[in-house]
Amino acid sequence: MSWPDVTVVDACVRRDGRGGSPTAVADDDPGATDAERRAVAAAAGASHAAFLGPERMPDGGWPVRFFTAAAELSGCGHGTVAAQAVRLVRTALDELNDRQHTGGRTFDTVAIRRPTGIEVWFDQGLVALRDPAPDERAAIVAALGLTADGLHPTDEPRIAAPGTPRMLVPVRDRAALLGVQPDFGRLAAACRRFGLLGCFVYVPPVDDRPGAARMFAPAIGVDEDVANANSTGCLAAHLLDTTGARTVAIEVEQGDALGRPSSVLASARRGPAGITTRVGGLAVVRDGHRGRD
Repeated sequence: MSWPDVTVVDACVRRDGRGGSPTAVADDDPGATDAERRAVAAAAGASHAAFLGPERMPDGGWPVRFFTAAAELSGCGHGTVAAQAVRLVRTALDELNDRQHTGGRTFDTVAIRRPTGIEVWFDQGLVALRDPAPDERAAIVAALGLTADGLHPTDEPRIAAPGTPRMLVPVRDRAALLGVQPDFGRLAAACRRFGLLGCFVYVPPVDDRPGAARMFAPAIGVDEDVANANSTGCLAAHLLDTTGARTVAIEVEQGDALGRPSSVLASARRGPAGITTRVGGLAVVRDGHRGRD
């Protein structure tokens, strides 16, 4: 089928409105197949597509589903930024406080009109952290083409799971980050073997300078993601866990290697149940948006 009324949103743009991750947003069609949903992102020139459900769930959350060309995702951070930006654009409001239901979880969202776009924040929820097993670490680091010289001298890889686990891999500096050249076939096989969404390779923030990162997820059909908001939330949780701080707030720049600069904000705090995070980004809804009022 030819999907009507697809809006493309540049999610997680830099503060000046540049770049961002192109994300297709459309109203869901209950008669469509998942194969048809998977085709929407590529047809729109995007890596991901978000589908907005027609009515609220019993718990008050608006259903949103996310697809790449390869599979449905249990969650998508920059896709949530894009979806909530479109929902705000469809109203006359300056701020929309609401709830979203994705992957069996309902969480709070807020979208706010700003001069350079729409600022969106969402509650990521609990993030579980663990050290990778030696064979996990070795397989992922090798597939990324990293050597001991390229890895960060004091930070260590972690597995972080806000739902779907991924490996956080710290490198020495931005030059090492830009030089990462994964073997995507080998990386996809390793991620499938260990049940990982992908790898978030990063340089930690230092003082007032943002961190930098690249997200590789060939196992779900995305060799490199322009922006991965959920992984930025995972990084905030990891930094809080390893520093012993009560709260952490970070900014991470992504997309430079792809010529699509992006930026994601995240904060983490420790509570009775564990570490919870909040993730945000600025979105620009492209001209030509159509859809329900």
